[in-house]
Amino acid sequence: MAVLLCTVLFLFVPRSKKIADNGSNAANNTAQNTAVNTASILSGAKTALTASQKISLLSIENQLSTSKKTSDSAHVYHQLAKFWADSAHRVEPYLYYTYSAALLENSEKSLTFAAQQLIDNLTTPDAPPTMLNWIAVNAKVLLEKALVINPNNDSAKINLGACYLFGNISDNPMQGILKVKEVVDKNPQNVYGQLILGLGGKKSGQYPKAIERFITVLNVQPTNMEAMVNLAECYELTDQKELAIQWYTKMRSMVKMPEARDAIDKRIKELKK
Repeated sequence: MAVLLCTVLFLFVPRSKKIADNGSNAANNTAQNTAVNTASILSGAKTALTASQKISLLSIENQLSTSKKTSDSAHVYHQLAKFWADSAHRVEPYLYYTYSAALLENSEKSLTFAAQQLIDNLTTPDAPPTMLNWIAVNAKVLLEKALVINPNNDSAKINLGACYLFGNISDNPMQGILKVKEVVDKNPQNVYGQLILGLGGKKSGQYPKAIERFITVLNVQPTNMEAMVNLAECYELTDQKELAIQWYTKMRSMVKMPEARDAIDKRIKELKK
């Protein structure tokens, strides 16, 4: 049975940050009736703060009550996002406040940036299952607004598809596949779209299709570590051990961190038994 190389993925898959609620109209757009909700995420994160951090946070939060303009509130949200990212090192509130600022700014750039932060956390294997729906619902809000501004934004279309594929927001994952295929069929060289389809195929157990997608990605970007890890795992899951070893070995030659190399060495050793 295959074991995910979570250590390697943690080192090489882009990360982002999460969401919270401080009572504004922007915040009220977030999902409240999912496995977790914004209020519980925020309150849980705050309990881990030190006394000095709580004072710093309160001083920023108090600025919201004096905000007179939308731009002022958006600025405070960015300050809150920065606090949670840089001082408290908590992903969830960062995502929420980035989301809230984007809703207020309502520009294609801010909406797609905030959505990408959420999606990066949606498609990683170490994403907590209880968080997936919360992440996807909030990302969907942002992406649909971005697509109103620019209906031709292919990355937004792909990310919207990812919400359906990985976020449990629909009983019909084909909705997500079709959204991504719309972009990939038009441009087969779209690496991001091929990667998302590969991850979707892997998640649903369609390993041959996933392998095909990951190989397409690597033909365009030979050093794409995320595609490489997932391709090796798909070969492993289909009992193609020699091919899995080849890709793990190639991956090992590219990584520098000792922890990642150790994880790969362990996996190769297991496959050779």
